Amino acid sequence: MEILWVLMALVMLGFVLLQLSRRRRGAVGLVEPGHPDAADPANYGFAREEELDVRMPGPDEDLLDVLDLVQRTQDYRGAQQLLAGTEAEGERRWQRVQAFAGAASLELRQRPGGVAETPGGQWLRVWRAEAPKDAGGAAVHAEFLVQQAWRTATPGTDEFRIIMEEAKAACGEAALLAPGDPVPYIVELSVARGLGYAREEFEQLWLKILDRAPNHMGAHLAALQYWCEKWHGSRELAYSFAEAAAARAPRGSLLAAMPLFAVFEHLPEVNLVSGFYQSEVVTKAVHGALHAVHSAHRDDPTQAHVRHLLVFFLVRGERWAEAMNQLMVIDGHVGALPWTLSSDPAAEFAVYRALAVAGYEANGGSPATLPH
Repeated sequence: MEILWVLMALVMLGFVLLQLSRRRRGAVGLVEPGHPDAADPANYGFAREEELDVRMPGPDEDLLDVLDLVQRTQDYRGAQQLLAGTEAEGERRWQRVQAFAGAASLELRQRPGGVAETPGGQWLRVWRAEAPKDAGGAAVHAEFLVQQAWRTATPGTDEFRIIMEEAKAACGEAALLAPGDPVPYIVELSVARGLGYAREEFEQLWLKILDRAPNHMGAHLAALQYWCEKWHGSRELAYSFAEAAAARAPRGSLLAAMPLFAVFEHLPEVNLVSGFYQSEVVTKAVHGALHAVHSAHRDDPTQAHVRHLLVFFLVRGERWAEAMNQLMVIDGHVGALPWTLSSDPAAEFAVYRALAVAGYEANGGSPATLPH
């Protein structure tokens, strides 16, 4: 009987993978005309897959202009000026610190340097050498070390621990240079996750963030990663943290979407039950996230993070029209969960977008019926 159940499970899994394979082929046009999967995302004005920007979750033209300038000229001063003019307590400063650090890390990965080659990200080293008291440069350097640890070393190894300890020291230096800035402490949340801070040590760090920016969405997302990493399999702590954040969220805050991120962090590896994404826990979390983005300020840079995750859940839940509404807002940028977990974020996003378009049109939708 056990063998029979195993065979039945394998058949079901094969069917799921076959359907996904067919849908993936449909996303690039390899289906018969008239089939729902043959729907063309271009009819809705969506960007082509090769045009999708994987660097950021949403638009920040000032950042992109400066980032292009810094990488082209290897002169850090544009980044220094942009961060100096960015509000310390806001979400945008945190995202810009991440972007500059990520750019330097990627450069170093692509050009590690050698006898006759300058290593990538040299502009960040020059920035720290020429302006050691600059708070922006210190924060970017701390985040750079964190990203280097996660990208180049294996958690639990001596190499990983050494880089993380260096990042911890860099966070402390950045905090001393800008006492009211929550960003160095938010960077340290990733250090807490990597080094496995004890609960008491983490809570002391978290209180420093709450004192400076109690409703910071990016900080809450980073803290959620700590709860998920520190106690594997303990959903209660992660859910409790997310639900508490949502409960105290002020009007217009995206913290109301936190439970959806907690649900995502604890999705089963393989889920063959199609009704899971219509379950009460998912439906409630999706509803909270939809309410959050509808009431959030239009210029809140973290709403893109929520909308990207909503696309994932809405498509899985076959809520096609609602998924299309989110896509109309965020299309063009894919630097957010869940796409960044893939080795090819643009391709992963394009598959879900094609599924949304196909499902929308299979149920009577068209470009003419979608609100703009």
